[in-house]
Amino acid sequence: MAAEKKQPMSMKNRLLSMLERREACIGVVGLGYVGLPLALEFARAGFKVIGYDVSERVTSGLMAGTSHIQDVADADVAAVVESGKFEATTDESRLREMDAISIAVPTPLAKTRDPDMTYVIAAADAVARNCHAGLLIVLESTTYPGTTRELMQPGLEAAGLTVGEDVFLAFSPERVDPGNKAWNTKNTPKVVGGITPACTEVASALYASCLDTIVPVSSTETAELVKLLENTFRSVNIGLVNEMQIVCDKLGVNVWEVIDAAATKPFGFMKFTPGPGIGGHCIPLDPHYLAWKMRTLNYKTRFIDLASEINSEMPALVVERVAQALNARRKPVNGSRVLVLGVAYKKDIDDMRESPALDVITLLEGQGADVVYHDPHVPVYRDDGRERSSVPLTDSELERADAVVIITDHSGLDYQRIVDLADAVVDTRNATAGMSRASGERRGGDKRSSLAIA
Repeated sequence: MAAEKKQPMSMKNRLLSMLERREACIGVVGLGYVGLPLALEFARAGFKVIGYDVSERVTSGLMAGTSHIQDVADADVAAVVESGKFEATTDESRLREMDAISIAVPTPLAKTRDPDMTYVIAAADAVARNCHAGLLIVLESTTYPGTTRELMQPGLEAAGLTVGEDVFLAFSPERVDPGNKAWNTKNTPKVVGGITPACTEVASALYASCLDTIVPVSSTETAELVKLLENTFRSVNIGLVNEMQIVCDKLGVNVWEVIDAAATKPFGFMKFTPGPGIGGHCIPLDPHYLAWKMRTLNYKTRFIDLASEINSEMPALVVERVAQALNARRKPVNGSRVLVLGVAYKKDIDDMRESPALDVITLLEGQGADVVYHDPHVPVYRDDGRERSSVPLTDSELERADAVVIITDHSGLDYQRIVDLADAVVDTRNATAGMSRASGERRGGDKRSSLAIA
């Protein structure tokens, strides 16, 4: 009896075996806030990792052991580089060496609030030019439902490869929260959805090799929509509480007291807090991906649109509060010196993407104010071609300001000192809750109140 012919191993099983034995070469396209931490997790898990980025400054810095991301320490980068497990490159041809590729490139909005897919398309084209049988591709960039299937799959099939058999394609939304000390890339549950069940299986195996918890879902569209729901939920609830701030102001009620009291309910309520607007890459942008997709299907996302409208009006409300604080001191906005505290979009990070502080500064300067800022995490930034530098938070700077506006409540600032020395404080983050001037006196001996809370 002739010996039974051994069947060749399928591409799926071959790749699963390589992942299990840590023999696969892992590629990460885009070495920013999402890509770099992920690349380090793969390297620490024992894989050979190649990070691809179009920025020579980024790749050369990483190869020198220097991180450009606040949440990633130089020592962590240096360790994986020295171990030989990680290298960064701008050479697109290195994509051919990779067995699995995670794409984490920006997905901004155009000025029309439509998705700008330039970076995703460029990454998809680069992968298609260098793809080969046995390759796994996972898109992580936040985008509208249908992107992976509509923009990624055709290029692979045009190369003569069958998705689910020859190559594997999936979507896994990034859930990075800059500055969060409790939840990071490794311990945040990872949602994964593939074009086919085999794609989901292979992509899940990739992430399970270095991350704690994997959450498989039935399709790429489901995974894409998960991320949009998460951030649309936050956007809508922030919009609600921002409107509650306006309601409380008109009723003469302290919104922070209302929120804190409501938060004592052990069920049916989740605490959100108001602020000067919303920032970061996710919450201001992600709901618009879903709204845009629904417009193509002739449906208007009313909750999303209303929340966006309310949240986008908050910087103007802050400026109105500044004007009121100055008017109470018989000063116009025009010609007044305003010190803005914090230009990062949230506390204790250096990320300025979509920060409401930029709108507040622009609106104040549009009314003739002399605006300066202090931010310990953002020493310098450029906006509209103009470079701005953080001023030292000295006693003289606080006393010189006609109004101080707290936009970002960074830890480490002495808010009691700010209240004691500033002529007027407009606090958008409740950082000065319960504080009052120690002496009760303003400059020049005037006994009028020195604290204006927005």
